[in-house]
Amino acid sequence: MASRPYNVAIVGYGMSAKVFHIPLVLALPSDFKLYGIVPRSPKPNDDASKDHPHAKHWHSADEVYTDPAVDVVVITSIPETHHSMCKAALEAGKHVIVEKPFVPSLAEANDLLAIAEKSGKLLTVYQNRRWDSDFLTLRHVLASGSLGELVEFETHYDRYRPDAPAETWKTRDTPGHGSIFELGTHTIDQVYHLFGLPLKVTGFITTQRRSPREGSAHDSHTLVLQYMDGLMVTVKAAIVSPETEQLRFWVRGTKGSFKKFGVDVQEDQLKAGLRPRDEGFGVEPESLYGSLTTIDGEGNLERRVYETVGPPKTYVDFYRIFAKALRGEGDVPVRPEEARDCLRIIEAAFVSSKEGRTVEL
Repeated sequence: MASRPYNVAIVGYGMSAKVFHIPLVLALPSDFKLYGIVPRSPKPNDDASKDHPHAKHWHSADEVYTDPAVDVVVITSIPETHHSMCKAALEAGKHVIVEKPFVPSLAEANDLLAIAEKSGKLLTVYQNRRWDSDFLTLRHVLASGSLGELVEFETHYDRYRPDAPAETWKTRDTPGHGSIFELGTHTIDQVYHLFGLPLKVTGFITTQRRSPREGSAHDSHTLVLQYMDGLMVTVKAAIVSPETEQLRFWVRGTKGSFKKFGVDVQEDQLKAGLRPRDEGFGVEPESLYGSLTTIDGEGNLERRVYETVGPPKTYVDFYRIFAKALRGEGDVPVRPEEARDCLRIIEAAFVSSKEGRTVEL
């Protein structure tokens, strides 16, 4: 007899919950049930009870922890609450998915790893951009050996937003905020997933906007990561980048290079109401295809368009892998130890930027 779907409780009802989690939970009805939601303060046009009337609705996260029917708690609240909420959920015997950034500090990450091990429950961090089509395409290129031995790897998440945004929790200069936590956690995680921990970290954590709001977090960063084999990785997010096409990846090796512009389409599709089982979900247009330059048999450079790897791998795979882990059929999609190691890189980058030196890990 097939096991019942796992009951999922979502803590928070902002963009993360509505765009990145609830649609994915609903896409796997044999694995998960949207059991309940702890919303933010309901508004007439933003009310979880109206959007999902068949789900249970709690007034506080504490009610989730004490509900014996809840199997999985998905934490989408602000970063400074992640440690306390993960801790409470794990100690209540719940499996936990927590939004990135995992937690603001390495010490909090180590504490949660110990708590998870003691509880015997699963803990994973929602690093969905491991399933971006551009990253999957890059992995395909690297696996093919077309580039030869890698010498330089650039990953960008640049935008042109020179004016200070309206003040929100995301803009505050508090632990877990700023571009390195908002965007850098994605790109650093991808680099770590490919190459592991670097030997050395040099960081430049800055504010590029000319008139930032008082008390706002940094809006840009550049990290240079050095590896044992001479590979140099640049991780960059610029907020003042007036380009018609924003560079995403530029990877160079002894036999070729790969360049990719634009960002994965899944986020915009989910925001527009497209769902994972809809036709065209996760499929990039040809205008976003990358380019691969290689050396032919006569030593000449040859450039061609490289088609983006498309579905069936999408953000849904995060939840699909997690369901298998719950059934004892493999590991979680993102191990908390990996998220902890990425925080080692981030903390080293802050030290480097503040003290003007390269930090060895």
